[in-house]
Amino acid sequence: MRALVISGGGSKGAFAGGVAQFLIQEAQHEYDLFVGTSTGSLLISHLALNKLDKIKEIYSSVNQKSIFNNCPFTIKKKHGIEVIAINHWNVVKNFIRGKKTFGESENLKHLIRQSITIEEFEALRKGTKDVVVTVSNLSLNQVEYKSINDCTYDEFCDWIWISSNYTPFMSLARRNGCEYADGGLGTLVPIEEALKRGATEVDVVVLHTEVNYLNRMPVRNPFELITTIFSYMLDRIENQNIRIGKLVANQKDAIINFYYTPTVLTTNSLVFNKERMTLWWKRGYLYAKNKNEETSPIDPDHQE
Repeated sequence: MRALVISGGGSKGAFAGGVAQFLIQEAQHEYDLFVGTSTGSLLISHLALNKLDKIKEIYSSVNQKSIFNNCPFTIKKKHGIEVIAINHWNVVKNFIRGKKTFGESENLKHLIRQSITIEEFEALRKGTKDVVVTVSNLSLNQVEYKSINDCTYDEFCDWIWISSNYTPFMSLARRNGCEYADGGLGTLVPIEEALKRGATEVDVVVLHTEVNYLNRMPVRNPFELITTIFSYMLDRIENQNIRIGKLVANQKDAIINFYYTPTVLTTNSLVFNKERMTLWWKRGYLYAKNKNEETSPIDPDHQE
């Protein structure tokens, strides 16, 4: 049983899409299970349907307005570098409305429902592939995994949206009497869950470099401090997830194939830039292609 696992990573999900496109279309990997967190959860339904062109179009056309109906920060360029700062008016407006977060991501919720039709949902339900998204239950202090086989269409779209809500910058959702947020707050790279569900070989896309190349500059405002702290925490969660995944794979005699980003793509994955994400998709495809050519035996009949 083969599984594809895609980690969280915001806009960097475009790179994961490129990797997955190569693995599915060119390497012809047949996956029985798809498990995603955050941006990974946005990708996996279309990957399971083999609708790669559709999800590529989505990832190469989104911008800040596609995600936020109330964006909590502004983006400015200083000396060619993107700098984020608090959008004080939008944050205050959110608090006046009684919201519990700095920003709101209702537009992403609408985008998910537009991109996954009821017919596509039913096709997945009737198929043999399982699609699982990761969410964090803040009320019960636990990570939950939502399979498409256990959900209605509305529920599944909501869980995908919730899995991608990077609180406190995006919406906080309440379901079944509990508050839910981004799955990455608990499990950023859900390798262990794929193995628990019976996977014997797992392809894992980690939207982070394998070795830390990042030396962060001093923060310039409170907003940057919050994002830096969250990035630090998520890096620790990611490392723990990978270590546990490797341990469980060793115990179950399973194979894990890792696909890391070869370079630091961005220091702020909440910035959605169409041109940059289009480039990252291409880079992900080429990276997976080069990695597989390095590890595969030479085929004398193969021609470029």
